[in-house]
Amino acid sequence: MTLLRGRAGAVTVSLIGFLFFVEVVSGILQGFYVPLIPDLVDYLGINDSDFNIFEGAQLLLSALVVPVLAKLGDMYGHKKILLVTTVLTAGATWWLAFAGDFTSFLIAWTLQGFYVVWLPLEIALIFDKGRRSGHAASATRKAAALLIVGLEAGAIAGALGSSVVFDAFGGAAALATSIPPTLMAPAIAVTIVFFVILFGVPESEPLPGRTLDWIGFSLLTIALLFITSGLTFLKFNGPEAIWVWGIILFGLLIFLPFVWWELRHKDPAIDLRVLAQPNMWPVQLTAFLVGISLLGAQAPLATFAGTDPDEVGFGLGLSSGARSILIGVYLISMIVGALLFPLISRLFTPRRALIIAAFLVAIGYLLFLPFHDTTLQVFTNMFIAGLGSGALVGAMPSAAAAAAPRGQTGIASALTNTTKTIGGSFASSVFAIVLTIGVVQVAGSTASSLFGYMLVWIICGVGALLAAFLLFMVPKFAFADESDEETIEATAAI
Repeated sequence: MTLLRGRAGAVTVSLIGFLFFVEVVSGILQGFYVPLIPDLVDYLGINDSDFNIFEGAQLLLSALVVPVLAKLGDMYGHKKILLVTTVLTAGATWWLAFAGDFTSFLIAWTLQGFYVVWLPLEIALIFDKGRRSGHAASATRKAAALLIVGLEAGAIAGALGSSVVFDAFGGAAALATSIPPTLMAPAIAVTIVFFVILFGVPESEPLPGRTLDWIGFSLLTIALLFITSGLTFLKFNGPEAIWVWGIILFGLLIFLPFVWWELRHKDPAIDLRVLAQPNMWPVQLTAFLVGISLLGAQAPLATFAGTDPDEVGFGLGLSSGARSILIGVYLISMIVGALLFPLISRLFTPRRALIIAAFLVAIGYLLFLPFHDTTLQVFTNMFIAGLGSGALVGAMPSAAAAAAPRGQTGIASALTNTTKTIGGSFASSVFAIVLTIGVVQVAGSTASSLFGYMLVWIICGVGALLAAFLLFMVPKFAFADESDEETIEATAAI
């Protein structure tokens, strides 16, 4: 039985089922720890702000290692690298369960970030399996939609389940004995993932005779390290710190020798000629622009929802439980968007579906400007933005894979994750500065001004609008199946 009878070729239901489980666990890792953050802060004896260091370190690791690991998947097989990264993630997750101090917890939390490469590797593996049938693009879009459903469902399950597990072991009243067994739950899940991949996922067919461009990847790593570190320092030190801008500028300048080297290497780390194609560079820039809202805007939205309007004149004043429901609505809308994307692609062509998704993100955030006074308005805005975001999360890596030549699907998919992460880091830093500048003090509490929040929504909305217009530059036949005559006929009339 195949995912699409007569169309998906080697992409089987069993393969998607196994990878679906992998993404469920990936979602659990992303959602499980969030409700436990206040208790983890008390358990480790640190400040609330110190937890941001954990998040920043993990994002930095993912930005650095994902391109290299994806390239290794293209070279030696995507299943092999999936197994390696699962072992690393499982080891780090078990370490978290027994880490009782700041330093060890930081190292373990950072190393857990290897799971970020799972989705790009899965997309590349699915595309490789579907390539033989001539319907790799459509099969990958449908499979990616299901994987995103698994990811978001796992995030919801993790967020809801962690509190249940924590309370079952004694909760906040017995942190010393409740935290370790609670954190073993995700470690067990990741361990199971290893065996699911080992016995259930077939290997892809890498091209022989490939080499790893160590110099190219070293230059790329140095550039990303300085840029992402600089953005993090910018958030904590503000724009007046000249040395921070120097770090970012140095990272950008590293791209000059990187480009020079890559254009002369026979098997470059990143094939810049492929990246410059009209069906590739708009997708990568879209990933960056969507990362602004997807990764950067969630914290401002949460603080706005929790701000008491009786004190500062704006906000929703929602409790932590109500804010969790708000986040849940957003995640559900992402699931709906991911499921609708393949259908819209078939009706309007993949390129148009991407454009529609980007416009939905833009509309959702720009609606915040006039409509932000009631909970229903905020729910509606986030639902609309979530529809577009959910579609794009799975669509961008699958579109990049469809645009890449054989042997480069992994690295092309992974680059959408890297550019998305950089976009999120950039937005996180800029939003922190924007909201800090507009801080007002009322009755001994602090809250960012409404103007600061509006700037956040404008940046998110305009960024998504720009992404939509960039996608108009993609050729009409991009991301369609090689043998899909129906898609070609549909696009020919546009």
